[in-house]
Amino acid sequence: MPTHPVLVVHGGAWAMPDDMVDAHIRGVNNALAAGWRVLNGDRGGSALDAVEEAVVILEDDETFDAGRGSFLNRDGKVQLDALIMDGATLRAGGVGCVERLRNPVRAARKILSESPHVYFVAEGAERFAAEHGIELCQNEDLIIPREVERLRAYQAAQSVSKQDGNDLFAPTSHDVTISHDTVGAIALDRNGNIAAATSTGGTLNKAPGRLGDSSLIGCGCYANNESAAVSTTGWGEPIMKLVLAKWTADRIQAGNLPEWSAQEAMNYLKQRLNGHGGIIVLNPEGHIGIAHNTPRMAWAYKTVKKEEAGIERTSMQ
Repeated sequence: MPTHPVLVVHGGAWAMPDDMVDAHIRGVNNALAAGWRVLNGDRGGSALDAVEEAVVILEDDETFDAGRGSFLNRDGKVQLDALIMDGATLRAGGVGCVERLRNPVRAARKILSESPHVYFVAEGAERFAAEHGIELCQNEDLIIPREVERLRAYQAAQSVSKQDGNDLFAPTSHDVTISHDTVGAIALDRNGNIAAATSTGGTLNKAPGRLGDSSLIGCGCYANNESAAVSTTGWGEPIMKLVLAKWTADRIQAGNLPEWSAQEAMNYLKQRLNGHGGIIVLNPEGHIGIAHNTPRMAWAYKTVKKEEAGIERTSMQ
C-alpha cells in the first residue's frame, strides 16, 4: 500500500549566534528541496536516495560542519565521518577519518550498495571510494580560512587556560557555544521504507583519528523499518556511550510516538551524562519528532501537506 513521503533534515544543535541563523535555515531548506525532488518526483524515489542527496547539499554548504568548511583537527586537517542506513534491509555504509572526500556520504552509499562490508576508515575508505568512481580531492580543498582562524583562536585560548592552571577544555565540560553543525537526514518513501544518513567533520581541535557518534550505527544514525529512522547531532562522546539513536528507535518500537521519544532521548542524554545535542526521528507511519537540549537547532521537514523549517523548537509536533 503506497505511503505519503516524509523528509526531515538537521544542520546542527548548539548556541547558534543570531548572525548565523539565516545561513542555517537557508541551508536546511536547500537540502530539503533536493531530497524532496528525489522522494516526490515522478518516479517516487527511494528514501535512501533522498537522504543521500539531502546530505550532499549540506556537505557542500560551508555553513555546516560536514564536507568543505568542517572543523579542523589538532593538526589543522579536516577528517570526515559519515553513515547511511537502509531501514528495509538494515544494510549500512560508513566511512571514518577520511581526508580526501568532498562528499563522504557518497562513499558511504557506495559501501552500502557495493560492498559486503559496512565500514571503511582513513586510507582504506579513500581507496574504496576511488575504486568505485568517486574522485578524491586534496585535504587543502576542504579547508577554509574561517576554520583556520577558529582553530588558531581555540588553541591560543587553550594554551592560556592551561598556563593559568584551569581545565576549561576538558571533555567533561564541553562548551555548548562551540559549533555542533553535524548534518543529517531521515526519510520515508512511497513504498513505506525509511532511511537515515549523518555526516560530520567532528569536533574542533579533535585528536587526529578521533571518531564521533555520527558514523556509528545506532549512535548518531540508525534506520529500521520495524522501528524508526534517527539522526543525531551534538557532543559525540555521550551520544556514543548511550547508543542514542538505537535507544530512541527501541522506544518507538515499544509503542512510543517519535515526538515523545525524541524529547525523552534528549532528557536521557542530559540527565545521564550531561550531554547536549539534537535529534530527528521518523517512524514508518510518517510521524516525526524533533528535539534538542541546546539553545538552538537547525531543522526542516516536508510532507505532502506541510513544510516547515526553523532554529528554535520548544514544542513538539
